[in-house]
Amino acid sequence: MDERVREHAAVLVDWSARVEAGDDVVVSVGPDAHELAVAVAEKLGERGANLLATYSSGELTRAYLRAHDGDFEDDPAHELALYENADVYLSLGGGRNTSATADVDGETRQAYSSANGEIREARLDSRWVSTVHPTRSLAQQANMAYEAYRDFAYDAILRDWESLADEMGRLKELLDEGSAVRLVSSDTDLTMEIEGRTAVNSAASVAYDSHNLPSGEVFTAPFATEGTVAFDVPMTLHGEAVRNVRLEFDDGEVVEYDAEQGESVVGEILETDEGARRLGELGIGMNRGIDRYTDNILFDEKMGETVHLALGRAYDANLPEGASGNDSAVHVDLITDVSEDSRLEIDGDVVQRNGTFRWEDGFEE
Repeated sequence: MDERVREHAAVLVDWSARVEAGDDVVVSVGPDAHELAVAVAEKLGERGANLLATYSSGELTRAYLRAHDGDFEDDPAHELALYENADVYLSLGGGRNTSATADVDGETRQAYSSANGEIREARLDSRWVSTVHPTRSLAQQANMAYEAYRDFAYDAILRDWESLADEMGRLKELLDEGSAVRLVSSDTDLTMEIEGRTAVNSAASVAYDSHNLPSGEVFTAPFATEGTVAFDVPMTLHGEAVRNVRLEFDDGEVVEYDAEQGESVVGEILETDEGARRLGELGIGMNRGIDRYTDNILFDEKMGETVHLALGRAYDANLPEGASGNDSAVHVDLITDVSEDSRLEIDGDVVQRNGTFRWEDGFEE
């Protein structure tokens, strides 16, 4: 076993999920994440946690959904009970086919997602963390040799997270104190309100209200969105390629949209429910260990010199205690490259220009 697999497991269990003795841990294992699962199981055993492993496969999901009549039971009790009793939920991604569910009917996908709302909430109420094991399918999707992809993935995952957390804390402070954000580029001019919201310093640990490994972003929950935004980073949604998406917002809601490729998928997402037409997240990538796009949202949205916006659900960590944010069965991120001809403003002050923050060398006033 590559020693980096054990290092990955150690970061996941110790830094990210903060697993303690006696914790009830559910580990969802992708088909090709076996090595990482073994290393995680070893760490959980050392910690004295209680392990229950489940199997997560795109092919399995495809077979089930294509055979089903589409009338799903709301939150099956046996699955809901599993997550309601879990202290920690770890998702170890690593499928064999990143487009396994591409031919599942959109209405069926929507119905399945909508029927599992309480289960989704129960998982999110645990100390949950999502990560991926570098696999050949992910390397192929990234158009990289497998060996090169492994190096890339571990450069992003095995970071000095405490130092990165300190740097990202500077941006969190600015967002927490701000009232409005404006994103401007050659084909984007978008304003969002953020007053009263709390930004998350997403340093790959539940101690920071951060639930992805790798991470390396600062995000908040915007509202009252106005203007137009273009997303130029290629990605795959629901197993289909999506390219050059443009959204127009009025009174906080998407009123027009188009895409060079995958427009029907974007439309399907927007029609999921009322909240799918509003933003749930504004995220700013700060992980410079990620140096290229790989068509994997877990990595791409954290990349330095990018901004991403998510349609759908807002995270409670961004909201005042007791407040309700945008609610939806979906949370779908779209990414824009801000490395050239762009600026990010908070209350009229430029905090990032062409991908460089104002506290970094090379920032231009």
